Amino acid sequence: GVKESHQMAIFRIIAAILHLGNLEIQAERDGEACSISSEDEHLNNFCSLLGVELSQMQHWLCHRK
Repeated sequence: GVKESHQMAIFRIIAAILHLGNLEIQAERDGEACSISSEDEHLNNFCSLLGVELSQMQHWLCHRK
């Protein structure tokens, strides 16, 4: 009973979440900081699926505030 357009939006969100779970996060400074490569395939897919800016997502996944 769900419209096809809503189904596609749901599938896009689920796919983005699955890609987010596959990100490779590298620890830095003895675990006090982290980084994500801007060439990470999963980060690129996540950002394109949700329409968010890659550099901003890369930054905010590694910073608390």
